[in-house]
Amino acid sequence: MSTLSVVIPALNDAEMLEHALAALAVQTRPVDEVIVVDNGSTDATAEVARAGGARLLFQPQRGIMSASATGYDAARTDLIARIDADSRPPADWAARVVAEFDTSPAIGVLTGPGAFYGAHAWANWLGERLYIPAYFHIVGPWLGGPPIFGSNFVMRASVWNEVRDRVHRDDPRIHDDLDLALHLPLDVVVRYDESLRVGVSARPLESWHGIGRRLAWAYHTFAEHWPEASPWGRRAARRDWVASRAAEQQELSAR
Repeated sequence: MSTLSVVIPALNDAEMLEHALAALAVQTRPVDEVIVVDNGSTDATAEVARAGGARLLFQPQRGIMSASATGYDAARTDLIARIDADSRPPADWAARVVAEFDTSPAIGVLTGPGAFYGAHAWANWLGERLYIPAYFHIVGPWLGGPPIFGSNFVMRASVWNEVRDRVHRDDPRIHDDLDLALHLPLDVVVRYDESLRVGVSARPLESWHGIGRRLAWAYHTFAEHWPEASPWGRRAARRDWVASRAAEQQELSAR
């Protein structure tokens, strides 16, 4: 059975983090390692992480990718998961993700959607009915495969080792999960499991500023990868890759 680390980047999210760690502590299949990366908090984030039994790391360079990459680098397991401090995985989440990887060796990354919660019902509806569907149904065809949802995904450690030097670690405006998806080798299989849900806070969607910031991150990320990240650029790269693989297979068959 594969081993599993869960990485949580956190910035001034002590209260939310306490709930996330509590959810991980009652998994039906225990998580092998929980890594909290404090991204410069001034609240009790570090104390909450220690009290919750997490391995605590510090990354002063602000940015979700910077903090997350620090955790991925430190993970000592076969599988590396990422959730947010406000994520609330159900009790069978760890068991399900490990089982999916162990029964499907071709999977490189597994991701699922969020079930939004919060004080405002309209924000929860916006997140679940518009934000998540738009992300998967618009960005997915652009990428040529399922995108990665940063609040709920797992990758093989071998996948991270392939992209760790390519991602934009030091750019605080980068959309971290989109940046990761854009750097994945073409042979990495990303599986989207719609039933693999975790609770996520709708706080970022409760203001136009929060929505605008996420859209700005996505625009900036695509711009940083242009023109390679254009739909036609990615299709061309995939065609070249498929042709190269076919040529390799033909050469092997001829031997």
